[in-house]
Amino acid sequence: MDVLARIKEKVENNPIVIFMKGTPQFPQCGFSSRAVQALQACGVKFTYVNVLDDPEIFQNLPRYANWPTFPQIYVNGELIGGCDIALELYQKGELKPMLEQAVHQQQSTKVNN
Repeated sequence: MDVLARIKEKVENNPIVIFMKGTPQFPQCGFSSRAVQALQACGVKFTYVNVLDDPEIFQNLPRYANWPTFPQIYVNGELIGGCDIALELYQKGELKPMLEQAVHQQQSTKVNN
């Protein structure tokens, strides 16, 4: 499967996905670490992709959504941004409701299909 198709599949089939350096348990950069902490503080399950484990994704993800840096957080198939934006949304109290709504929408879709 083409790398952009693999990225698209991951983004579209998960309500919340973070493309990061490392894993939530062992982040490999400070930006990924802080972004994951914000997601975890919301108490919502999310999917992650360790871009260091997949050189193709590491090289091609920046052009997928025209966003040059890592991490990249997608909610309901849309890029919400990276670390700074996630932290800003968290501090404003907007991140948790956004994530909860994404999970709820996915569960509703599964029930209705």
